[in-house]
Amino acid sequence: MATPKKRTGKASQATRRANWKGTIPATTTCPNCKAIVLTHTVCPECGWYKDGIASVKKAQKEALKAEAKKEMKVEEVKAEEVKKEVKAEEVKTEETKPAKAKTTRAKKTDSEEKPKRTRTTKTATAKKTDSEEKPKRTRTTKAKKTEETKAE
Repeated sequence: MATPKKRTGKASQATRRANWKGTIPATTTCPNCKAIVLTHTVCPECGWYKDGIASVKKAQKEALKAEAKKEMKVEEVKAEEVKKEVKAEEVKTEETKPAKAKTTRAKKTDSEEKPKRTRTTKTATAKKTDSEEKPKRTRTTKAKKTEETKAE
């Protein structure tokens, strides 16, 4: 196979590829559920293809979902009946038991409340402590250091 002698520039490459246009895939609507589907494919929503159900899995899933919804409705009705029975029992027990006296908490007055904390900045506190604790340093040369050590 032949190899190119020089590199192809970006402009000439782009002009060559200018006619490579992408096309939008052909779509149709499903006759069963009216969903948008690629042509000549099984509908992902209902499993329909041409004149009948092609995907049994989809149809089975729909049937299972319908059954599950029915079961949920039955369970909700049963739960409501149980709630009604519990409420009826509570009403009976409330009538037989004497009412308890409610205790109230004393509300705190303004003087009893805790004072709000104020935040101090780190820089302000750091400046105060640094200036108070550390004395200012002065530079000394090697000659002065040697003289000081000799004097001591």
